[in-house]
Amino acid sequence: MGYRKLQIYSISFDLFIRTHKASRTLPKYEMYELGSQLRRSSGSVVANIVEGYGRGRYKQEYVRFLVFSHASNNETLCHLNGIIQLYPDLNENFKALYNEYDLLGAKLNKYIQYVESNWNNYPTK
Repeated sequence: MGYRKLQIYSISFDLFIRTHKASRTLPKYEMYELGSQLRRSSGSVVANIVEGYGRGRYKQEYVRFLVFSHASNNETLCHLNGIIQLYPDLNENFKALYNEYDLLGAKLNKYIQYVESNWNNYPTK
């Protein structure tokens, strides 16, 4: 099973694309400030899943990168919350993204728990 078949990968990649596009709707002066931070943190969510999977031969390395992904997810939530507070006229799209990243955070947490407790049956080993 490759990382592309992981639900957390599919969700995070889709959210990364949508978040990147949404960030381009921010005011011009935010494109290189909050917009850039948002793009980088959302890209880091998916990139850490992929990098961790590549290190999947070693349980602790895999879990470590999944934890990084979860932390980047929390950072993305923080940036989205800032945008929601600062730009209420753009709320609809960013609130939807916030809710989806919040759900992704829960899925990442469950997946980390799954990997930690089912390592002997894990397919990347």
